[in-house]
Amino acid sequence: MPIDLYHTAVSGPCRAVRLVAAAVGVDLNLKNIDLRAGEHMTPEFLKINPQHTVPTLNDNGFYLWESRAIMTYLVNQYGKNDSLYPKDPKKRALVDQRLYFDMGTLYQSLGNYYRPIILENATPDQAKYEKICDALSLLDKFLEGENYVAGKTLTIADFALAVNVNNVKALGFDINKYSNILKWHTRMETEIPKYKEIDVVGAKLFKDFIENMKKILIPNMPVQLYYMNMSPPCRAVVLVAETIGLELELIEMNILNGEHLTPEYEQINPQKTIPFMIDDDLKLSESRAIMCYLADQYGQDNNLYPQTPEARAVVNQRLYFDMDPLLSSISASYYPVFKKLADTCDPAQYEKMVNAFQLLDKFLEGQDYVAGNNLTIADCAMVASVAAAESFGFDVGNFENVSKWLENIKTTVPGYEKAIAEPIEAFKKIYLENSQGEHEEEEEKEEEE
Repeated sequence: MPIDLYHTAVSGPCRAVRLVAAAVGVDLNLKNIDLRAGEHMTPEFLKINPQHTVPTLNDNGFYLWESRAIMTYLVNQYGKNDSLYPKDPKKRALVDQRLYFDMGTLYQSLGNYYRPIILENATPDQAKYEKICDALSLLDKFLEGENYVAGKTLTIADFALAVNVNNVKALGFDINKYSNILKWHTRMETEIPKYKEIDVVGAKLFKDFIENMKKILIPNMPVQLYYMNMSPPCRAVVLVAETIGLELELIEMNILNGEHLTPEYEQINPQKTIPFMIDDDLKLSESRAIMCYLADQYGQDNNLYPQTPEARAVVNQRLYFDMDPLLSSISASYYPVFKKLADTCDPAQYEKMVNAFQLLDKFLEGQDYVAGNNLTIADCAMVASVAAAESFGFDVGNFENVSKWLENIKTTVPGYEKAIAEPIEAFKKIYLENSQGEHEEEEEKEEEE
């Protein structure tokens, strides 16, 4: 007579029970429980399992829940031998230890880290992430020189841990650095009966379920932008967002205090730069790439980042020009002065900056915008750079076309005040205060002398 198993296909513990049942030759009558619909909370289900969890087993009136307890029961009751769960006290103890490790360390660390992220849109917790790494390092150590996790033969401990490792992979966690786990897991795919049929398929369902849960529980997640308003590239991204009417969740990063070097930030952005964007599962650095994406993904006006190859190529060329030589020469000229590493701009870098402005002036000859007769993201990028140079005292008025273009952008582009002008005024105030403070210190020293 078939044994009833109340389960859900996306559940790792449920899949582990099914694998053990297949290995000992038990025919299960699968009864799917829709947890989201509350089927585990019905009076009928609560009567057989007051803890209202899956998997739950009904073996002709014998009700049992907790996957690892079910797995041991199936082997003890129906196994043709004790190889999967040895009767020898020492061998069995080792299997038990691995099962408790699976539940209390690996499985728990996954839930502690991923559940808040998926269900609450919480910021990834580095300490919890490290717990997963620690658990996997331990498992990798258990497998050093071994083919199985608990002794010299396949046991139910392999079943339980193999399923959880598959969940780790489905969640996107990189396990490539755990060589022993990788070798063992590949072996499990062929040695555990019906592994691909039950667990590989189930892990794919689990992955799809997680992605769907994100969409349902965290609808219309705002695009997050890690930025600092002192940074011209950050301002440029904000200007593009303002221009297309996209609301950003701005997360301030003070790179002067090294906030971009923290382990938590490195975990989400290994490049440790700003601006950095997170849009659902897309993580993107480099301001110009972000601007291109925002225009493509959210822009209603195709002119902002044209679709035709020729027009788009011109915009791209201007974006690269903005990166170097325009912004690079502005930064190289004024950053050392701002950081008090030099008293005046480096003459060679300053000349390079002037040459860049001359070229920009040439680009603007006979046209209203830097890449043609329509506003594009290239204008958003360059105006942030040009305005930055102006804030340091660079006389843009020496370049007729640039000056005219800059005034046009300032007065006509939506969001310029919020994205560019206000942050620059705040920056100038800080810059002038620092300069004034330094000047006063010098006067005091002179008076003392």
